Amino acid sequence: MLWNIADFQTLPLTAAECQPCVLPSGLLSTSLTELFPDARDPKAALAGFLLLQGHWDASHQISQDVPTAEGSYWHAIAHRIEPDAQNAGYWFGRVGDHPIFAAILAEAQTCLSSSKTGWRLKDEWDPYLFINWCDEARGLPGSKKDRLARQIQRLECDHLFAWCTVKIKGL
Repeated sequence: MLWNIADFQTLPLTAAECQPCVLPSGLLSTSLTELFPDARDPKAALAGFLLLQGHWDASHQISQDVPTAEGSYWHAIAHRIEPDAQNAGYWFGRVGDHPIFAAILAEAQTCLSSSKTGWRLKDEWDPYLFINWCDEARGLPGSKKDRLARQIQRLECDHLFAWCTVKIKGL
């Protein structure tokens, strides 16, 4: 099954804003290899898919049991959205330096270049700084910071979902 991430909803900054879509019947009883053929991390891909579809609880339940950096990453995002900054920070600590960080940094720099929000990135992607930005943006609904945080969060999730679902060469 191929997924077009552009069809997924925009992730909210709080779990309370999540509007779960109706999942196709039988989706969760379908094998992970059928849902995400040749994926690098099919269980993490499922956690990401569910989060992107607004199913915060289901995504959280799955991601907390995925013992990979990607599982920890989805779990961290879920706690950032909850919002529980301290717990999100703990799970980002378990992620470590993820290979998608450079791409997120580059795209976030592009987003920030014309935003005039006063936010400044470091030389490397800093998920802890982004937790703080999301916390700040939640207090400013509809603002430039709110829109920017949502935009950066979406690009972060796009990269992570693609990383989880990409075919690993040689397998």
